Amino acid sequence: MEDTTFFKRKRVVWEQLPLYGFIKTDGSYHFSEDILGGQFRLFVSVSEDGAVDTKIIDATSGEEYVLHRVPGAVGSFAGSVREAYEWVMFDIAAKCFETDIFKSKQAREIIVYVRETYGDELEYLWQKFPDNAIWRRKDNQKWYAALLTVSKRKLGFKSDEPAEIVDLRADPDELDSLLDDERYLPGYHMNKKNWYTIVLDDSVPIGEIKRGIDVSFLIAAKKSR
Repeated sequence: MEDTTFFKRKRVVWEQLPLYGFIKTDGSYHFSEDILGGQFRLFVSVSEDGAVDTKIIDATSGEEYVLHRVPGAVGSFAGSVREAYEWVMFDIAAKCFETDIFKSKQAREIIVYVRETYGDELEYLWQKFPDNAIWRRKDNQKWYAALLTVSKRKLGFKSDEPAEIVDLRADPDELDSLLDDERYLPGYHMNKKNWYTIVLDDSVPIGEIKRGIDVSFLIAAKKSR
């Protein structure tokens, strides 16, 4: 049965699957592990399109066990099976999948750029706003960029279409000359004296955005949030 509970808003990191113990067969990856001291065996498969299917087999009867999927199932034994199952699934999700929120080409490019340049990963700080994340410096924990999904109307455009944006720091003395209310906007949800916003729709070349990230990273070394 397909399981989306643990993999919602995530995408598979294919190269991690073999390292975890998955074996590729007929285009899909397969993994199995004994749980509860060998009383059951958990089977996990990841298809070519990233869908995850799971099955638990009772080692004694050879039949599929399904009570761990039934919300109303009670009892210490069903709870133990569910706990063992969830532990493995959480581990696979953590080690073989990554958060997949941002879809635009430029958002994906700058995620890779920050990872390769500064070794930083996005931090999703707000449970109520899962489409928003930040990058911060390791040395002083100050933010140097935020990657967000917002309505274009909130940015001053006459559209409710969602947009992926990046917020970056700038020197206050240079910010006024940078802003044009079309390509470079006042910082969304940030101190507008120190931050500006770019919509990630190719209106600003990716090279300019990367240079802006570099400048913001340096400014964050000495500026307060």
